[in-house]
Amino acid sequence: MSNILTRKYIQAVVLAGVFFLVSCTQNSLTGKRQLTMIPEAELQSLASSQYNDFFKTHAVVNQKTNANAAMVNRIGTNIAKAVNRYYASNKKSAVLNGYQWEYNLVNDNAVNAWCMPGGKIVVYTGLLPVTINENALAVVIGHEVSHALLQHGNQRMSGSMLQQLGGMTLSVALSSKPAATQDIFMQAYGVGTEVGLMLPFSRKHELEADRYGLIWAAMAGYDPNEALAFWDRMEKASGGQQVPEFLRTHPSDAIRKEKIKSYLPEALRYRGK
Repeated sequence: MSNILTRKYIQAVVLAGVFFLVSCTQNSLTGKRQLTMIPEAELQSLASSQYNDFFKTHAVVNQKTNANAAMVNRIGTNIAKAVNRYYASNKKSAVLNGYQWEYNLVNDNAVNAWCMPGGKIVVYTGLLPVTINENALAVVIGHEVSHALLQHGNQRMSGSMLQQLGGMTLSVALSSKPAATQDIFMQAYGVGTEVGLMLPFSRKHELEADRYGLIWAAMAGYDPNEALAFWDRMEKASGGQQVPEFLRTHPSDAIRKEKIKSYLPEALRYRGK
């Protein structure tokens, strides 16, 4: 490698490092620094439009006439109240500025659920035969809400935009490459995948969301212990088709359940708070 190429390479590495440091923010829940290039307000605005677009191709189940849809709304409301109380008790309510919680059940056989920035929640009817009861569904909704609060989607989208769009800002990306940007957003939040609950996030992110999801469920008055039975049912629903742990982007069911067991004492301390 020539001296000129060497200097250019070093400059590129340095610039990438500076960009990474500048783009890092501290998460209000974990206190950890993470790569989040996109301001939360911009993501919430995009989420609002994408959420509405989603319902153009997915039938929403009426909450006034359907017991399951009413259940999703009830659990979502309780989880949101728990999150609001938690942030208020830690004097961090400002973090939730812009959140306009919505909870909808859609008629789709996929075993899926997700939460966009700003509290835009969707549960698919295909998930209900696996959750079976309100406690398990509260754990799932709490888990998906945690992904949004922990800004896991922002991290994934930031990384994808850095790789695919050269790190351009969200507004510029939406203006110059709207379709690609919207696809990155939908993939980052697990929207449209057949098993989005299982696939969107890394093992680390999944376990972080498990931990805080149990806390929200407990605070909302649900029994987080049901998470263990739920993952037993998820394992059966997958037909036992497991791949080796080192090849998975999410924890194996056995490892996940062991972690959940270790998180339960902490979650139970929050029950009813």
